[in-house]
Amino acid sequence: MTFQERLQENKFSITCEINPPKGTDAAETLEGAEALKGRVDALAVTDGKSSVMAMNPLVMSHLLQRRGFETLLHLSCRDRNRLALQADLLGAAALGVGNLVVVTGDYASMGDHPQTKPVFDLDAVQLLKVIQKMEKGQDLGGYPLKGRPKFFAGATVSPSPGREAALELQLIRMEKKMAAGARFFLTQPVFDVPAFSRFMKQAASFGVPILASVLPLKSASMARFINKNLPGVSVPEAFIEEIGAAPDRVKASLDLCARLVGELRGLCQGVHFIPAGWERKIPAILEAARL
Repeated sequence: MTFQERLQENKFSITCEINPPKGTDAAETLEGAEALKGRVDALAVTDGKSSVMAMNPLVMSHLLQRRGFETLLHLSCRDRNRLALQADLLGAAALGVGNLVVVTGDYASMGDHPQTKPVFDLDAVQLLKVIQKMEKGQDLGGYPLKGRPKFFAGATVSPSPGREAALELQLIRMEKKMAAGARFFLTQPVFDVPAFSRFMKQAASFGVPILASVLPLKSASMARFINKNLPGVSVPEAFIEEIGAAPDRVKASLDLCARLVGELRGLCQGVHFIPAGWERKIPAILEAARL
């Protein structure tokens, strides 16, 4: 059963983020992915995450699919204009990469090439509309395509932006993305389950699958860094104290992740792991969560 079919049949789905390597040697990345074979429904391949230069995600997706994985190709508007984005979409369709996660993209100043000139020719909503047009057989200029691509496109949402007004804007943005063709959503990392539950109640009327992102907290300092630097994400102080006081931080982190997955399971249509280098530990989390 494909990722799309699972979501359409309302089956709980599990995905995991994979970051392409910073170089030509993808062996270590592929080995890390192998630990997830049979445990996740798809691997989400990031596109210059946090504005850090890395291998092209379409190439990485192709390598993973050759190994039997289904992928979700992230497509960022930050680095490419409408010509390049459409060219990548045609290339993805030709290689059989049909699942997409459309994002506007992080600011280049955040990454390892802060002098980069960002493009942002389109934003996520506009790119989703481009995909719809291409699926009808035309490019953005109205010219016919030789062969129509077919995609299952999703987008992202922040379920806990902090203020009620900011949450309302997120919901409005969700509606715009859905109207433009988004058929599922991945969230930012979720730690505050009650806040996420409130978001899900407000988003329930949209009738669109939402996968909550789960990020392992490797240390108390990592949690504090997230609270300080990642807008819209808040790690409860109780979690920080639990990780900080644990004699075995790795076990405490995995146990916390498993608890979160268990609590989120009844609230949404799936979970999306952001392993931050802990791909090989995801199976242990799934086993602890009885998934």
